[in-house]
Amino acid sequence: MVSEQDEVDRIVGAWGSERPDLDFSPMAVLSRVDRLSHHLDRARREAFRRTDIEPWEWDVLSALRRAGDPYRLSPKQLLQQTLVSSGTMTNRIDRLKQRGLVERATDPSDRRGALVTLTHAGRTRVDAAITRLIDAESELLGGMTAPDQKRLSTLLRHLLVSLD
Repeated sequence: MVSEQDEVDRIVGAWGSERPDLDFSPMAVLSRVDRLSHHLDRARREAFRRTDIEPWEWDVLSALRRAGDPYRLSPKQLLQQTLVSSGTMTNRIDRLKQRGLVERATDPSDRRGALVTLTHAGRTRVDAAITRLIDAESELLGGMTAPDQKRLSTLLRHLLVSLD
């Protein structure tokens, strides 16, 4: 039996008193996920702020970095990884190019296409951001043991697979 109580316990308890005809177990789970999301969002924004990048810049730069050497993707591949519209992606690439974080060139295998490449400055920035992000996320999970973290990750994966 868990002796700790959080704000979600208080909210669910109050609702349970007012509406005993309803099962509030989904609220108990998803309200905690929502609250965790707020903590994670704050930690990520701070990690990115300290690296002088915006969250949207992180999305593009990290996709390029994860692609591996030569850190290059087509705008279409970036769209698939970031789930934004093509107009939004064009704007993002243009802004990142202005900051010297990416380069855009014609695709040599398809003259109608383009390739976006992470610059040295972009790689330096994204590498610093991932280091800060991992530190911040580790701190968020600091109250959990490694086996509990693994168990939670597995449970969340099951939920997300059923939704995606």
